[in-house]
Amino acid sequence: MRVFVNGESRQLPDGSTVADVLAIAVGDAKGVAVAVDGEVIRRGAWGEVEVVEGAAVEILTAVQGG
Repeated sequence: MRVFVNGESRQLPDGSTVADVLAIAVGDAKGVAVAVDGEVIRRGAWGEVEVVEGAAVEILTAVQGG
């Protein structure tokens, strides 16, 4: 299936979860937040929430600085 990760088209296996997308896109998921089609997904649900064909997945990374 095709999804969009931070605006970039990606081909993923059917049934992929948010956790699967993160493993492919960023590897280390520390310090990130994820939204699917505009809805923030809580970290505890990443392994349960399936991403559907055409979904827009936004991965946001926390940055420190001043």
